[in-house]
Amino acid sequence: MTTNTITHYINGQPAAGDSGRAQDVFNPATGAVTGRVALASRADVDRAVAAAQAAFPAWADTPPIRRARVLFKFLELLNAHKDELAEAITREHGKVFTDAQGEVARGIDIVEFACGIPQLLKGDYTEQVSGGIDNWTVRQPLGVVAGITPFNFPAMVPMWMFPIALATGNTFILKPSPIDPSASLLIADLLARAGLPDGVFNVVQGDKESVEALIAHPDVQALSFVGSTPIANRIYEGGARHGKRVQALGGAKNHMVVMPDANLDKAVDALIGAAYGSAGERCMAISVAVLVGEVADKLVPRLAERARALKVKNGLELDAEMGPIVTAQAHQRITGYIDTGVAEGAELVVDGRDFDATTTGEGCAEGFWMGGTLFDHVTPEMTIYREEIFGPVLACVRVPDVATAIELINAHEFGNGVSCFTESGSVAREFGRRIQVGMVGINVPIPVPMAWHGFGGWKRSLFGDTHAYGEEGVRFYTKQKSIMQRWSDSIHAGAEFAMPTHK
Repeated sequence: MTTNTITHYINGQPAAGDSGRAQDVFNPATGAVTGRVALASRADVDRAVAAAQAAFPAWADTPPIRRARVLFKFLELLNAHKDELAEAITREHGKVFTDAQGEVARGIDIVEFACGIPQLLKGDYTEQVSGGIDNWTVRQPLGVVAGITPFNFPAMVPMWMFPIALATGNTFILKPSPIDPSASLLIADLLARAGLPDGVFNVVQGDKESVEALIAHPDVQALSFVGSTPIANRIYEGGARHGKRVQALGGAKNHMVVMPDANLDKAVDALIGAAYGSAGERCMAISVAVLVGEVADKLVPRLAERARALKVKNGLELDAEMGPIVTAQAHQRITGYIDTGVAEGAELVVDGRDFDATTTGEGCAEGFWMGGTLFDHVTPEMTIYREEIFGPVLACVRVPDVATAIELINAHEFGNGVSCFTESGSVAREFGRRIQVGMVGINVPIPVPMAWHGFGGWKRSLFGDTHAYGEEGVRFYTKQKSIMQRWSDSIHAGAEFAMPTHK
């Protein structure tokens, strides 16, 4: 099979780089190598930063309405090529095509939001704030900023970052995951076709070496990251040490509470989709079902039936419900967690390790396949409850009441997303107020906020002061400047040695 060479994109051109290092890219449905992606050296990162730094002054001086027009053209091209982008995601990530289409659609939402940047950049103005003085604030771009993004959303997560960064006048360097890098180059091509000047958007493929180079580079003003908590913590600390603004989104252990009064049909649908969609490789996947009271005995058998019936196959087949695991290494890690759950005493109701790969489609027998796994009687001390598995494993925890459920969730180190299924308004209100989690759904299993609200967790799910995208994103990628102005004919004679006050 012919393999594709996947390069960097620097200053408007594909760039092979000079590190001599590369990494295989796989189709996880077949297990076959489909490409080789270049891994950047520090010199490659330096070239990308230099290109972005050189492009910054002219781009920052471009009026916001003209920057928005480039994004409007990009939006048009993105809509025209969204299925091409989704197919590239499915071929390298493995998620089903309809899920990849949804990923692209949610990224498009952010681009649409960023197109309104002239309104979003409006400052405040106070006339006659003091005698003969007017005061106003403006928001100005930071300079060169970088995004370090994960494998699980190779289009959507970068679009959480660069549309707002570019709209606000920054230049951008994207460091995508080397596992599924092709989407980044498709995006770069569409931006160039939209009229974005060379050097404003760059792609550096790579691994730890390129990340460390971005953290240390003195011309990179801000870092946005999405990934695991240990890496998020490291990037936050390293960026702060180098004087950078950092927004680092980390891991999750998202719970869904099911109350006895919940609509069980809807609760089962929600849990199956949220736990096993994208093979559980989502930072907003539900990995813990908190079953309150007698609802557990009703729900677990229905979950088991649905988990066994999942259509696990090549994601390019439109009836597929779940695709393969992204890599062989991830498959091995998830299998280890299932082994640990059994060893620690959880009841294994459905075992995804027993999945028959011959049912997945022609040419797919060597793919990285696993079925949905369901555990019952999981306790908070167990590893499969405490740690993020990032795979198709759902753990059921039984609790007597909603107060215990809230206490359980609030005690967890992660606070990314949470959901509660109930028909009680009072339960919903109390849950929403008391829960210590950044994104909350009531009868909504995956409460990812829309583009104008912003995405982010609490506790060890977010390092930094601002959430991603929305108005929080505008604030992250800009710095406020306050200007006070007075003209000579209103200046009082004589030096003033006291602290200025309103007069």
